Amino acid sequence: MQIVCLDLEGVLVPEIWIEFATRTGIPELRLTTRDEPDYDKLMKYRLRLLADKGLGLRDIQQVIAEMGPLDGARSFVDELREAYQLIILSDTFYEFAHPLMRQLGWPTLFCHSLVTDADGRLVNYRLRMPDQKREAVRRLKDLQFSVVAAGDSYNDTAMLSEAHAGILFHPPENVSREFPQFPVTHTYPELRAAIDQAFTAQLRRASAG
Repeated sequence: MQIVCLDLEGVLVPEIWIEFATRTGIPELRLTTRDEPDYDKLMKYRLRLLADKGLGLRDIQQVIAEMGPLDGARSFVDELREAYQLIILSDTFYEFAHPLMRQLGWPTLFCHSLVTDADGRLVNYRLRMPDQKREAVRRLKDLQFSVVAAGDSYNDTAMLSEAHAGILFHPPENVSREFPQFPVTHTYPELRAAIDQAFTAQLRRASAG
């Protein structure tokens, strides 16, 4: 059985926090782990900022629903699911991704979750598990699945390394330069061709072994 594992943000949908910051006019929400490497500190800062602005989960989901997937992402997902099993592995949150998953046809998503109070205000977050992208790929391999993974940035490289084959999709130049072992694609047809080629190569290696 062949499984494709894709990152979400930057591959199928815009970077949610950056796009959300632009649409709400709250530039402080553009901060990422490049600005604050301590993820827990960064998330608590974001939650405090949302509370200060009076933004509850429903408000946030309405804004995210207006974003939409990247151009061509829905048809790419539909075509991919006809040939392979597909799992989206992301560091986003189910509550944020929900409106976008509807627009992508509800592919399977593994990510994290947010905690809300009775009034729908975000009060905390809950990681599904540390390093969950790499761990998910590892467990799929333990179940004897052939896994090809694709992502766009640093936080995907552990997943790409763990998979039988890893592919970068439209990565920043510094990422592709630092990880030359991964082929680079820039369009969905290129990514689909690279996925097909990776599975074909994996089948050949399995037959030879």
